Amino acid sequence: MIKRTLTLAALAAAVVALSACGDQPQESSGSGVKQDGAPYTGVGSSQYAQGGWKAGDRNSWEQQLKTRAQYGQNDYTRMSNQ
Repeated sequence: MIKRTLTLAALAAAVVALSACGDQPQESSGSGVKQDGAPYTGVGSSQYAQGGWKAGDRNSWEQQLKTRAQYGQNDYTRMSNQ
């Protein structure tokens, strides 16, 4: 009786342990990889766009990045001369 119970417990433990091996492969339901657009093409909503930047204009985009890097993120230009 005890031997039968131990055998059933071991069998149940083996079934539980091996159930993780039955993972099915996952595939995307889409038509493939979605390619991102160029960053200068726009955000879709003008409320988040910087003033002076025109969506789709690469030169305007690059100029805005240069301006932001020089005046907005450069601590040396933001610090007052003491």
